[in-house]
Amino acid sequence: MKQIKTDQIKTVCVYCGSGPGNNPRFVEAAVALGKAFAENNVRLVYGGGSVGLMGAVARSTLDHGGSVTGIIPEFLRARENALTTVQEMIVTPDMHERKRLMFERSDAFVALPGGVGTLEELVEQMTWQQLGRHHKPILLANIDNFWEPLLSLLSHMRTTEFIRGTLDVNVLMADRVDEILPRLRSAVARTPEAAKELAPEVARRL
Repeated sequence: MKQIKTDQIKTVCVYCGSGPGNNPRFVEAAVALGKAFAENNVRLVYGGGSVGLMGAVARSTLDHGGSVTGIIPEFLRARENALTTVQEMIVTPDMHERKRLMFERSDAFVALPGGVGTLEELVEQMTWQQLGRHHKPILLANIDNFWEPLLSLLSHMRTTEFIRGTLDVNVLMADRVDEILPRLRSAVARTPEAAKELAPEVARRL
């Protein structure tokens, strides 16, 4: 993948499944994304597991010379086989601390295909953004149209005026992995400087 300027995107949090799914393109996308991170000196922040798409994106980042931070709660270390080869592994007492640290350590968020846990983490970031608690870009990696049902639901919420224009949900989308970093970088470039940083006490209260 051609290198791009990512001075303002130094770390990206990836939410994704602890399983591989039944479409080989999902794993291929995770591997390609890890490679893109490594080639562009972007550190991966992820859930710490070695299985499924989580393991695929982390191993690919490492295999191509990149850096990885895994953040995993103690009770999931065995279930998701925490990846011991990452440069940094943080074990938290619970899910709340895991999500807080993933937020604090990331400049942007990408959702690959995944299950309920992936959806929950993604929607939480969307909610915080909608309420003005952060301005970090959020992107759906819509591999083989995986996120189309969610996009349809968001459209329905707008139509029924539960998502109002004054509190809109601003989510980026990419159908291909090579679109992800350019779109994140473009979104950061459009964000006013004053909106890019949260005071630590605000982040703690998210």
